[in-house]
Amino acid sequence: MHQPSRSHSPARRALVAGFVVIAALPALAAFPDKPIRIVVPFSPGGGTDMVARVVAEGMSKDLGKPIIVENKPGAGTLIGSDYVAKSPADGYTLVMATFAHAVNPSMQPKMPFQTDKAFAPVILVGRSPNVLVVRADRPYKTVADILAAARAAPGKLTFGSQGNGTSAHLAGELFKVTGKVNLVHVPYRGAGPAITDMLGGQIDMMFGTVSAVAPFIASGQMRAIAVTTTERVPALAKVPTIAESGLPGYAAESWYGLYAPAGTPPAVIARLNAAAKRAVQTELFRKKVAGEGLTVSAGDPAELDTYVNAETQRWAQVVRSANIKAE
Repeated sequence: MHQPSRSHSPARRALVAGFVVIAALPALAAFPDKPIRIVVPFSPGGGTDMVARVVAEGMSKDLGKPIIVENKPGAGTLIGSDYVAKSPADGYTLVMATFAHAVNPSMQPKMPFQTDKAFAPVILVGRSPNVLVVRADRPYKTVADILAAARAAPGKLTFGSQGNGTSAHLAGELFKVTGKVNLVHVPYRGAGPAITDMLGGQIDMMFGTVSAVAPFIASGQMRAIAVTTTERVPALAKVPTIAESGLPGYAAESWYGLYAPAGTPPAVIARLNAAAKRAVQTELFRKKVAGEGLTVSAGDPAELDTYVNAETQRWAQVVRSANIKAE
């Protein structure tokens, strides 16, 4: 009777698998043994860049290795995200993803990766509103003022965002749909360049994260018209929501989440998640970011996965119904 070869017997395979697991344990136990990179798919100076740098500072102290923040802007965040998707799945290259991560699949005609298969969730850092702002010397003081001006001159007023497919872009598109006005979207490679142009008078208004625009509101260079979430923000308690300013039902929020390439070992993901949790719960993080509108989440990887899946489905419906295209 034919006997299975030793090299292919179940016992042999189990033994080999056991050796593989044991051999991998030292590498996982030693993680990290070199610097880690967090890719920000925007230019420096915006809210995502700020959040990533504060998170990186806290995680670096916890992990005992430098964490380098690298800006790779462009293509509605696809350049930076694609770079991480194609990086080794070893936990040393991460991306600070945002709203665009969830909306790009429904907006971009050609994606360089399958979002739901290319990344492994690490942590949902937090959620925050966008703020509709204008330069302080502009005549607009309320949502009603902007709607009136837009209706009086269709296609003349412009709004900036930190890029196509970002929360700021879709917040503006939702504003156009609910307000039944025609505003022209001007995308930038991050909030920093958009802020520069708005303060310089090249665009009329912009939707920006609280962390990006709060310093300019505080300095008197910008006027906050309204926030995009369903409730007011403690950091801007006197600023109304867009919904209460004449567009009932309006709601949009931004978020920040860390992802690693798909296939990253679960033990490495767990180590990164634990370090990020501690980083976002420090006084340093709360002082620099949470006070500017960010609601900290700091849950397990599954929280990020569940939240982003729901956001992806929700905004896909908005994109289809409003026929929003990547510009």
